[in-house]
Amino acid sequence: MTDGIFQVAAAVEPDWVDYNGHLNMAYYHVMFDRALDRALDHFAVGPGYAPKSPWTVFTAEVHVRYLAEVLPAARLRVDILALAVDDKRLHTFQMLRDAATGRLHATSEQMLLHVGLETRKVSPFPADARARLETWVAESLAAPRPEGIGRSIAMPKR
Repeated sequence: MTDGIFQVAAAVEPDWVDYNGHLNMAYYHVMFDRALDRALDHFAVGPGYAPKSPWTVFTAEVHVRYLAEVLPAARLRVDILALAVDDKRLHTFQMLRDAATGRLHATSEQMLLHVGLETRKVSPFPADARARLETWVAESLAAPRPEGIGRSIAMPKR
C-alpha cells in the first residue's frame, strides 16, 4: 500500500480481447473484482474470510467509467481507495491505470455489504474487521480525492 492506496498488478488475458482488438468491457469488471478481492483479503474480509467465519462481503452497487481503451499488451495496475466504512458497508473507489505512465483507463466505484452467510442478510462487521477497514479508510484520506467519486449517469444539460 502506498499513501493509503492499495495497488494490485493486472494484465489482459488473451480471451478478454474482443472483435475490436481491445479489452472487452465485461473484463474491466473482472479486473476490478480480482483486485478488490486481493485488497479485501489483505484486510481479512476477502475470499479467505467466508470459509473461516459466518460472514462474507457482497457487492451491492457498482459504477464503472470507461475512460481510455485498453489494448492487449497493456501493463496495468488497479489502485484502490477505501472511502468510507460503517457498521455494515464499505465504499471503495478503484482506478485502472497504465502501470508505467499512470494513465487512467477506467474507474469503478463500489458499495459493499457485510452479509451473514446463514441468514443471507446484511449484518454488522465484527469489531476487529471494522477496525481494520477503518484503518484503511483513514490511510486512504492521505491520498488525493480522484475525480469521479459519487458521479452519476446523466445526459449533459443543454
